Amino acid sequence: MNSVSTPTAAAAIIDVRQIPPSQRHDLIFQYFESLPIGAWFDLHSDHEPLPLKQQFQAIWPGQFDWEVLEGGPQQWRLRIGRRPAGKSCCGCCSGAAN
Repeated sequence: MNSVSTPTAAAAIIDVRQIPPSQRHDLIFQYFESLPIGAWFDLHSDHEPLPLKQQFQAIWPGQFDWEVLEGGPQQWRLRIGRRPAGKSCCGCCSGAAN
């Protein structure tokens, strides 16, 4: 069974409940990286995906939207969208120009 489906042209659904846990995050990351700016996908999970959100924040800070459509307890449905990349800044210099 295919775990990524496209019910409309607007968004795909990734249902990770059907994917082995060791493969879930890589699949989600690959799909996110392939999204055009402004596009999104819906994610269905059997648990609250907080570690996934933390990884998104570390890898793509400010470059994604994370909307909880259904918050458990049996199922979580999220909408993850891609934003344009902003200027990268580590914050160590407080953004000051030299």
